[in-house]
Amino acid sequence: MEAEEIPSKARLSIPEWDKNDRPRERMMAQGAKAMSDAELVAVLIRSGSAEHSALELAKHLLKEVDNDLNKLASLSPADLMKRKGVGEAKALSIVAALELGMRRRSSEQRERPRIHTSEQAHEELRAKLADLPHEEFWLLLLDRGLRLIETRRVSVGGLHGTVADPKVIFRSALEKGASCMVVGHNHPSGQLRPSEEDVRLTRKLVEGGRMLDILVQDHIIITAAGYYSFADNGQMN
Repeated sequence: MEAEEIPSKARLSIPEWDKNDRPRERMMAQGAKAMSDAELVAVLIRSGSAEHSALELAKHLLKEVDNDLNKLASLSPADLMKRKGVGEAKALSIVAALELGMRRRSSEQRERPRIHTSEQAHEELRAKLADLPHEEFWLLLLDRGLRLIETRRVSVGGLHGTVADPKVIFRSALEKGASCMVVGHNHPSGQLRPSEEDVRLTRKLVEGGRMLDILVQDHIIITAAGYYSFADNGQMN
């Protein structure tokens, strides 16, 4: 009698594999960097088909694009769904993961801008504030080299004003480890001159910054027609 053929690993479902060979278990134990491209794609696919495991589907998919992740990233969900065993959920997971990877690479390569003039601060804030029908208050949080750490909105108000709480402003700076900041808000009315409240708030922020060793570099008022800089007008003392 002919001996019964022993199934190879390729014919077993992933749960039947040795624990160290399962993609998800390997990722948990050894981290993503220890895994092959096919294993990472298999984690995205999650489950196989009746004929193939998730890892086999991943290997077939990569083979069709010559094992080139850039070619894989160029495929749309509809393109991926043409492959047997790849449904909508699997296709969307692959596309989303590769898009996030490209966005991360793009953000790493983009150098953080240095904000050391009122014009540069205005340029960072103008698109966010110039055309709003209501007032908003924003921060540019900077490191010691005056490079931008984060642009953050701290309050939203109405046509004639918004409440900017110094406690919220400095908490934001401390959370991000900022050494300097530029504050800014808009005047929907188009009036560029600061109000008395704007002047009082600026003085309060400058004084608070001195106590916390955080330089409040400037306060910018933005309208559709231009901007007003407290620093340029000698009002940051």
